[in-house]
Amino acid sequence: MTPAILRLLIALAIAGALSAQTVAQTPGGTSISNQASATYSDGTNSYSTVSNTVTVTVSNVSGLAITPDAGTNSGIVAGQTGVIFNFTVTNTGNFSDNVHFVPGSAHLSGTSPATITRAVIDVDNNGSINAGDTDILGAAVDSALIAQNASIHVLVEVSVNAGATPSQSVQVLLGDAGGSSPFDNQPVAAPNTNEVRTVSTSSVNGQREARGDISASVIDDALLKLTLTAPTGPVPVGSDITYTWQVCNTGSQPASGVTLNGSTQVFIIVPIPVNTVLKSGQTFPAGTLYADKTSSPLSVAPLSATWSATPPSPLSNTSRIAFPVGSSLAAGACSSLVNMNMIVTIDTGISASSTIDEIGDVFGKNSLGTNITDQSGDNTANNGDGNANFDETYVAGPGHGVIWRTTLTQAGAVLIGPSGAPGAVGPTDNNDDYSNKSVNTGIGGVAPGGVTTASGQIVYVNTIQNTGNANDTFTIDAPTVPAGFTVEVSTNGGASYTTVSGGGSVSLAIGFGASANINVRITEPAGQTVLTGYDTVIRATSTNTPASFNKTIDRLYTGFVRLDKSSSVSNSTGVGGATDAVPGAVITYNITYSNVSSANGDVNCVKLTASNLVITEDGLAAPNNWGTFTAGSGTPSDSGSGTVATVSATKYTDTVASLAPGASAIFTFKRAIN
Repeated sequence: MTPAILRLLIALAIAGALSAQTVAQTPGGTSISNQASATYSDGTNSYSTVSNTVTVTVSNVSGLAITPDAGTNSGIVAGQTGVIFNFTVTNTGNFSDNVHFVPGSAHLSGTSPATITRAVIDVDNNGSINAGDTDILGAAVDSALIAQNASIHVLVEVSVNAGATPSQSVQVLLGDAGGSSPFDNQPVAAPNTNEVRTVSTSSVNGQREARGDISASVIDDALLKLTLTAPTGPVPVGSDITYTWQVCNTGSQPASGVTLNGSTQVFIIVPIPVNTVLKSGQTFPAGTLYADKTSSPLSVAPLSATWSATPPSPLSNTSRIAFPVGSSLAAGACSSLVNMNMIVTIDTGISASSTIDEIGDVFGKNSLGTNITDQSGDNTANNGDGNANFDETYVAGPGHGVIWRTTLTQAGAVLIGPSGAPGAVGPTDNNDDYSNKSVNTGIGGVAPGGVTTASGQIVYVNTIQNTGNANDTFTIDAPTVPAGFTVEVSTNGGASYTTVSGGGSVSLAIGFGASANINVRITEPAGQTVLTGYDTVIRATSTNTPASFNKTIDRLYTGFVRLDKSSSVSNSTGVGGATDAVPGAVITYNITYSNVSSANGDVNCVKLTASNLVITEDGLAAPNNWGTFTAGSGTPSDSGSGTVATVSATKYTDTVASLAPGASAIFTFKRAIN
């Protein structure tokens, strides 16, 4: 066997051993010597001999391995920076060699949601990147000589995209060798964009390249989810509401705390609902903090508020409460429900149309040290605007939670009465108060007992007051209407009317504690008895509480001052009887004048007072003829406040400045028969 053939066989054996990595490799350049020896005899004597010495020098064989292959790092989170992927690069050849790196040696798989920020040879082998390490990302570089079977470490630093999701992973590759796993000790092949290879060209197998890869799955960071339990209502005004809070970390990393008043905790911060006060006497967890309305109203951001372990005085000055959950909240853990309660008392005197609104925020930090927050009311974690006030909505949306709404018990109540006096009281109660008015058509020249000669129309103004505890809509109708009358109601100041006689109605919305006027137009047909009151009942009924209603009477009079005349004869002439109307006898005329309108009820009922009443007695005006056949006798008089004047020998007037409802008096004058 020739020396050349022997050297080839040795090189192939070493290469096979290198590939199998089952036996230690003989270093390249090693000299292998071989000299044969022999002994022999001539029958008598023994002899020894040796051959010449042959020497074989072991060839250099390149080898390179990068591990791990299909390695895994622990989970990473969106937005995480400084994530280190640590590769081991080993010289598996049989001689010392350098390793060549190019700027693309460290690279990402095409779908990785990340960016490589640095890649270095870890010169001091401490597992972190520092100033003494060799950069392989900026330019091509060779490592220092690596001894046979020795290794270096390559550190690849990655920043995870902020939008990375748990369905994704980041795969970092070092090198681009082909073939099959473990992708080590492969012949160098194009392209070389991402290669990692040996440097020496003196080896019998040429330069070698390798590839390793490490993957890390994107996992959820700390995810805080705040829930609120409270009644939806309705609850009575003046009662208590209990709010119960719980926060869970639904993420894969623990949440740490934020610092308030020197205490670092995961905090649930809740505002005191509008129209409520914090109930005294309740117990809160140790470490609960308070913010007051004076120094820290809701317009101040929660983390910027001034917090104290001492409740404000008075307690009604509390603007927010901060409940401590713990210095951290483990992944998958929830805060205890015990004592995570807050009781508030609803103010009295508020409109029950209001709702009691509440929403809370939880504050903490994720594994990156970034503040995270969530608001109650929705099913999405880390979804909050972090302001712990009430500028959110009642429906879910990105970036905020949902306000919890508790409705209040609404009790409808109503008063209707004369204009400006909805609480007027009539003869019995506030259901028979009234507004009296009279028509002035169809009554002229009609004596008592007669009927109107024309129709009449009057417009009344009634005031409706919402005396319930909430905004309400009232149904206005006329359950009692005189026969033949037409009743119409206007809720817009008379711009338009709706007929309510015959079963019709209109609706009118009135706010809590407010009042509104309606116009009621009543049309009276001809043929009604004069000097009579006709009652139309106007009713207002609550929608909130349909059993609650109130009534008032709009009373239409067909004239309201009645004149009744009587006469008597006194005969002292000696001719005929004492009451015979003979010449010289005296006729006494009595005119009783009365205001026939109702007078009962309180001062808020609208009454009819006759003013400037002038009664005229003209003896020459048809159908009168007493002025022709009689002469004045004595002085005319008025039993009341009227002023009687003798206008002429045949004419008198009685002027009454005011005649109250129900009042009457008598105007008297005498005439002697000619």
